[in-house]
Amino acid sequence: MSPLRLEIDLGLLHHNASTLVDRLGRRGIAITGVSKATLGLPEIVQTWVAAGVGSIGESRIESIEALARLGLAVPLLLIRSPLLSQVDRVVAHAAISCNSEVKVLKALAAAAMRQGLRHGVLLMVELGDLREGLLVEELEEVVQLVLGLPSLELKGIGTNLGCQHGVAPDQANMAVLTGLANTLERRFQVQLPWCSGGNSANLPWLASGADLGRINHLRLGEALLLGREPLGRTPIPGMHTDAITLVAEVIEAKFKPVEPWGHRQHTSFSKQLPDPELGQLPCAELPPAHSPRAHRALLALGEQDVDPAGLTPAAGISILGASSDHLLVGCEGAPLQVGDEQRFQLSYSALLRAMTSPFVDRSFVGGPDQDGPAEW
Repeated sequence: MSPLRLEIDLGLLHHNASTLVDRLGRRGIAITGVSKATLGLPEIVQTWVAAGVGSIGESRIESIEALARLGLAVPLLLIRSPLLSQVDRVVAHAAISCNSEVKVLKALAAAAMRQGLRHGVLLMVELGDLREGLLVEELEEVVQLVLGLPSLELKGIGTNLGCQHGVAPDQANMAVLTGLANTLERRFQVQLPWCSGGNSANLPWLASGADLGRINHLRLGEALLLGREPLGRTPIPGMHTDAITLVAEVIEAKFKPVEPWGHRQHTSFSKQLPDPELGQLPCAELPPAHSPRAHRALLALGEQDVDPAGLTPAAGISILGASSDHLLVGCEGAPLQVGDEQRFQLSYSALLRAMTSPFVDRSFVGGPDQDGPAEW
């Protein structure tokens, strides 16, 4: 077994997915499982589909193409606006894409026409977080354009909140999306299958007993993978937050001084440069003979593998710093030994980087959830 690995419990992931499918399904909300943090890992995606997730979302066309080769029985949604240079690939492999640019929509229509296909379009609307989305005043004109392109099919409208500036979904902005859906259906005499309210950040709003209006679809990643909502990083009741664990090996364990010595300046990963007036950070010139000492350990894990700020260690272990290939930890109680393994829970950013690192292996445990979904 690899000494640096993500341990992925497919049984716990199945439980998380089936729980959210059941809870949200009872309120008329369909789920797209967003697998981008795992690079579309087939074992996870297939677990979600087995748990009832109705579609899979990815942000990169390369991942969409890999998932298409699995022959999944659910549609694939490209959740990032298609690159103009990739529209032919998007139409060939994604059933639906999220869009906010007229130029791209026209290119998608032409590509779909060439391939003899009809491509689904989810129009994204800007509601305050200032990432992607059409302005509200642009929406009707773009809807009219899409409806006039026979190789495109309007699947609905959606928005994204919480990702760029942390703007939370609430009754006010969700009511705006509901109103837009109603207005478009009356204006153009169409039915919009999806009114996509957003992502895992919507779950606290839902749990509050909110009036859903027309919201009937969410694109969920963090909630399914980590059992948490992203705005407050709080666990979702009944969900597992430990379905994915990072394991790393101790490569040095010593009783060392707690303070560095010598003239200090910045490191490759410094978050703050030294005081420009001093030109260096204050530090002892030599190690004091009787300076405080503590148990310290180095792990074979670094910035190249994970976002260290997104790691939560076991009780009694504290993260003191990281460089490219080393993680420095402090040990309270029994000291760590060389060869020991340490386990960490991950934030979404830590998971994303660990999945991307070629040095982090994946191992799988567990199977389909036998207990059924948990209540809200």
